[in-house]
Amino acid sequence: MSDRSPLAGPGKLAILYEDNHLLAVVKPPGMLSQADDTGEPDMVNLLKQDLKERYAKPGNVFVGLVHRLDRPVGGAMLFAKTSKAASRLSDSVRRRDFEKIYVAVVQGIPAPSSGRLRHFLSKDAKRNLVTAYDRPAADAKEAILDYAVVASRGNSSLIVVRLLTGRSHQIRVQMAAAGYPLLYDRKYGAAAIEGERDIALWSVSVGAAHPVTREWLTCRCPPPMEEPWSRYSEEDYARAPRMLPDEGERL
Repeated sequence: MSDRSPLAGPGKLAILYEDNHLLAVVKPPGMLSQADDTGEPDMVNLLKQDLKERYAKPGNVFVGLVHRLDRPVGGAMLFAKTSKAASRLSDSVRRRDFEKIYVAVVQGIPAPSSGRLRHFLSKDAKRNLVTAYDRPAADAKEAILDYAVVASRGNSSLIVVRLLTGRSHQIRVQMAAAGYPLLYDRKYGAAAIEGERDIALWSVSVGAAHPVTREWLTCRCPPPMEEPWSRYSEEDYARAPRMLPDEGERL
């Protein structure tokens, strides 16, 4: 388990955990998880360069992408440093034996205060927009998450979310479909607020069986204590994962 503060210097990536097989780091909001046709900086290539420099590695450096965060989302991400680790961690993701926990600030006060959301999501790749349906629909994939309200301030709430599936824009779309869009997420219905910021969604924890030792590894990273996260206390973030409903039967 890793609860350490990120280790980072000027211009460096914040490292939560590292060994010979994998690496957990903090993805900054606004950065791509992997390269696209824009040519803008992405986590995979930044990690390759970082490892090459820190360990004076000649030639190509392997970094395996195991899961993704949407571009506006920051927080904990897990990467493989070997092809063997990448294969085993990817298997964990496919088996849904890979824990991803987030915090978000939503508009409104969700009721009930905890529960499970199940939708069917269809993505329009050209518009980069996802639509949620209550029932199966053509080309739509099932999306499931658990959530719990941690605290409320005025007409907004801090929630904690466990993803049981990994769909594009999943938390953003499902919470909006339930009537509680994420703060600043104009794409999915959030009200306009003066001083627009990155959407209020943060990956606070990733967990999986270590690809070699098979011991469970959890890497945690609280959000930065700035707006809107500073509306809530460090104690709120510390207790958030414990407030999730029991996961129950594996899906």
